[in-house]
Amino acid sequence: MARIDLQHLRHSYIENPIGVEDYALKEVDYTWEDGGAYALLGPSGCGKTTLLNIISGLLRVSEGKILFDGKDVTALQPEGRNIAQVFQFPVVYDTMSVHDNLAFPLRNRGVGEDEVKRRVSETLDMLDLTKWSDRKARGLTADVKQKISLGRGMVRSDVNAILFDEPLTVIDPHLKWQLRSQLKLLHKQFGHTMVYVTHDQTEALTFADKVVVMYEGEIVQIGTPEELFERPSHTFVGYFIGSPGMNVLPVDIEGRTARIGSTEFELAGVPELKPGSRTDLGIRPEFIVLGEEGIPVSVNKVEDVGHHKIVRAAIQDQDISIVIDENASVPADPHVVFEPDRVSIYANDWRVEMGG
Repeated sequence: MARIDLQHLRHSYIENPIGVEDYALKEVDYTWEDGGAYALLGPSGCGKTTLLNIISGLLRVSEGKILFDGKDVTALQPEGRNIAQVFQFPVVYDTMSVHDNLAFPLRNRGVGEDEVKRRVSETLDMLDLTKWSDRKARGLTADVKQKISLGRGMVRSDVNAILFDEPLTVIDPHLKWQLRSQLKLLHKQFGHTMVYVTHDQTEALTFADKVVVMYEGEIVQIGTPEELFERPSHTFVGYFIGSPGMNVLPVDIEGRTARIGSTEFELAGVPELKPGSRTDLGIRPEFIVLGEEGIPVSVNKVEDVGHHKIVRAAIQDQDISIVIDENASVPADPHVVFEPDRVSIYANDWRVEMGG
C-alpha cells in the first residue's frame, strides 16, 4: 500500500496548450493517504479517468509529479508502479480456469504455490467464485468475468494501490450492492489504498471514505459523504449529489436579507460576498418545511416515490423541490420555510462563509 501525492498535476491532449481551456485536467494538488478508500465521482468527460490513468502510468502527465510513498514515479511505466487496475470491461484469460486467472499475477511474481493456493482460495470465497474455480473463463457471463478481473486485483498483497475504472458497469444491478459490500470488506480487511472511478453517486458514497468530485476537469470538492451532502462547496456538488439534488436559486442579498424575486426572508448570518458576484442560494429538498407559514409557493406536481413524496413547486418563477413524509399532505395554501442553518450561499458557484 502507498500514500499517493499528486503535486500540481495538469494534463492536456493538445501538444502546446495555451489557456486553461486547453487542459482536460486542471490543477490537482492533493495527497491520498496510505490505506484510504477514495472515489472519483463526476459526469462523463469531467477528467476522472484521465486522472486515474495518470496515476497508473497509462498516461504521461503534461505537468506535475506523482509520488508513491515519497518516491517520484512520474516517469515510470505502469509495471514499475506496482499497481493493480480493474477496467470498465472485464479483461480475463479465456483459455485459463478461473483459479488460474487469479493465480497468474502471483505466479508471475514468483509467489510460492502454497501461498498462491491460500490467497486464491480466499479471493474466490470472497467473490463467491469458488463454484467456478475449475471452469474455463471462456463462455462465462460478463458479470462473472468482471468478478475475475476484480479478483486479480484483490489477490495481490504487495500492490501500492488498486485502481477501479467504473468496474460495475457490466454487473447486473442486483449484484452491484453485493460487490460494493465485498470491496468494502476487502478494504477493511487488508487496508489497500483504493481509488474507484464512477459516475454513480450511490457507488461512490457507499464505497469511499472520501469522495473526490470532479467537474469540467477540476476537483470541486473532496469530502466524506456527509460533508458533500450537508455542505456542498460548489453548486455542481449540490445538484449532482442527492436525489433530488439541491435547489439552487438566484438570490439578491443585502446584509442578512435575501430576496428571490419580490419575496424577502432573513438569513442566519451575513455572507461574505465580493462586489459584483453572481449569488445563489442553495437548500436541500430535505431541509425545506412545507406548511401554512413562510414563503408562498405554487405546487405543480407531487411525486410519490414510496418512502417519501417529492413536491415540485415554485417560488414565483423559480422551481424548487421539497421532500415530505409519505403520509404528509400538501396544504391548500402552501408556504415553505428554509431551515436557517441548512442554507448555503454561493458566489459565482462557490460556497461562501456566513458571518455575523
